[in-house]
Amino acid sequence: MKHHRLTLRIKCSPEDLFAFFIDPRNTPRWIDFLVAEETSEWPVRLGTIYRNQNAAGEWRTYTVTAFEPAKLFELSKAEDLYHVRYTLQPVKRGEVELKYFEWVDAGELTAPFDRIVLQKLKTVVEKE
Repeated sequence: MKHHRLTLRIKCSPEDLFAFFIDPRNTPRWIDFLVAEETSEWPVRLGTIYRNQNAAGEWRTYTVTAFEPAKLFELSKAEDLYHVRYTLQPVKRGEVELKYFEWVDAGELTAPFDRIVLQKLKTVVEKE
């Protein structure tokens, strides 16, 4: 598989959801296999570097390659030719549709997110 898509509706404004998932302090709250995440700068912008650490202590580095507040956030990992894009679309007042898309330029996508990961994001955000 070269790409993977998921779509989920969340009871939240696009602005609040965007602010939540770009904040590296929140990432371990909804991605269970990560224990830490940090950025090279704050506020985040195009070109910002994200580093995250898994439970085994391994660090991975991603670069912000697309950034439109409350609309679009994309990370790329150059050495793996891996990309992940989050697109937000308001549905109605207080609800947003999150489109999650990940892909690789070459080879196969390994360990794509499943719906459980995004469901946890929804649960955490809706409790805020």
